[in-house]
Amino acid sequence: MQNKSKFLRMKESKKDSEKEVWDPIQMRSSSGNPLVHGSSSRPIPKLMVWLILFVSVIYVIYTLKLLASSAEDSYDDIPFTSSLHRSLLNPNRTAEMTKEKASLHPHRDAREKQVGLLRMPKAPPRWRPTEIHDVVFGIAASSKLWQKRKEYIKIWYKPDRMRGVVWLDNRVKYSAEDNRTLPPVRFSSDTSKFHYTNSQGHRSAIRISRIVTETLSMNMDNVRWFVMGDDDTVFITENLIRVLRKYDHTQYYYIGSLSESHIQNIFFSYSMAYGGGGFAISYPLAKALSKMQDRCIQRYPGLYGSDDRMQACMAELGVPLTKELGFHQYDVYGNLFGLLAAHPVTPLVSLHHLDVVEPIYPNVTRVQALNHLMLPAKLDSAGIMQQSICYDKTRSWTISVSWGFAIQVFRGIFSPREIEMPSRTFLNWYKRADYTAYSFNTRPVSRNPCQKPFVFYMSSVGMHSKLNTTVSKYDRHRVPHPPCRWKMADPNNLQMVIVYKKPDPNLWNRSPRRNCCRVMKTKEPRTMEVDVGVCKEGEFSEI
Repeated sequence: MQNKSKFLRMKESKKDSEKEVWDPIQMRSSSGNPLVHGSSSRPIPKLMVWLILFVSVIYVIYTLKLLASSAEDSYDDIPFTSSLHRSLLNPNRTAEMTKEKASLHPHRDAREKQVGLLRMPKAPPRWRPTEIHDVVFGIAASSKLWQKRKEYIKIWYKPDRMRGVVWLDNRVKYSAEDNRTLPPVRFSSDTSKFHYTNSQGHRSAIRISRIVTETLSMNMDNVRWFVMGDDDTVFITENLIRVLRKYDHTQYYYIGSLSESHIQNIFFSYSMAYGGGGFAISYPLAKALSKMQDRCIQRYPGLYGSDDRMQACMAELGVPLTKELGFHQYDVYGNLFGLLAAHPVTPLVSLHHLDVVEPIYPNVTRVQALNHLMLPAKLDSAGIMQQSICYDKTRSWTISVSWGFAIQVFRGIFSPREIEMPSRTFLNWYKRADYTAYSFNTRPVSRNPCQKPFVFYMSSVGMHSKLNTTVSKYDRHRVPHPPCRWKMADPNNLQMVIVYKKPDPNLWNRSPRRNCCRVMKTKEPRTMEVDVGVCKEGEFSEI
């Protein structure tokens, strides 16, 4: 019993002590209401309150200072127009802030200027159009034909303005005049390690196919394009530059044209640029070619020439041919008149196979004829050989002007669709082939004596300084004409045609379109005057 009563007294004592501990603490809910009723008998210590207030004040002050400095920095970094506006609104404050910052942080100011100079983005290089000095010509030549064909190179190559290399297979005589008028000569490297198995061709094709790579290895500065041609290729270099300016020289480009012979294109490729007509390769593509060409050549020992080897490597590189119709291979025989008198609406860039065809002007040598062509090309290279078609409706004549080359006058009215097709004054490269073997439309030479054109070749050209107009004269080509029984005005009485044309260097900066021509009134019965120029609003070759 005593033990039991003792146990009860201890239990009551423990409850009293627990009550003394929990009474001072008022338990509250999240709403602030006390969970245990009664008032607190112990207030929160004052030291704790002051400590909390002090920390809060310090935090607020630090936050305000941080925000102020951030705003000032961002204000200093606003664009020029905003800072200018600020300085105009409060110039004194701006000056004070600048001086204060400089005095407080002199070294920081100097460092910031240096960092600003380092971080300033470099201005992009100023774009400029391609010029002739950005091009390097690689000319494939044969030592056996050098003395004759070097005269073709002299017609168009200007050593003081152009860069190029003639690649030969053997030593040749090189006179003092040649040094002044021709590109430097180099000898192609040995190609005996390359296999050649085509029984119909010649292994010199391997040597010629490597000319672009060998020219690249000369490490010339500031090269954008490599242009390949033969020793019997004549370039109109101003038009070459007009064509190259259309393309980005920093990209891969393989630019040229096809053969006039459909059979040639089938046998070789419709995706191949013919080297005689010339082709252009951009500098990056030439670099890529140089890294793989020797291995590529070894894979094609059975190909015939240099052009198809080049195209095979382009196919491995995945670069297609970009076709420009102004590069002319001229795989034809005979007279080029029909092709030149109906030149496509594109700049004349090159002529080839000049030893095979007749002189382009009558009664002169081939070299003399080409030098004669350069006279109008110097005055208006963009317009050389460009065709215009118009009508003398009072006399029912059709006039076709190939500026700088020749004029044709037809009895009767022929549609532009017919006149713009070349007449077949030439023969196919494969002499047994007929007119269906060309890679373009042609028209036959008329057998009707009344429809035979009267041809006038350019005899002289000059510039009228006051009118800023070219004046070109075309003399009648003296060949017998069969009699015609048509009762109409007879062009046989004409002896000369005078053409007036303003130079138009921006002709190819516009969309392709033939120029228009207009027959002018003249009192001279044996002379016809024609004005050629950009078509006026609503003007066209109306029948």
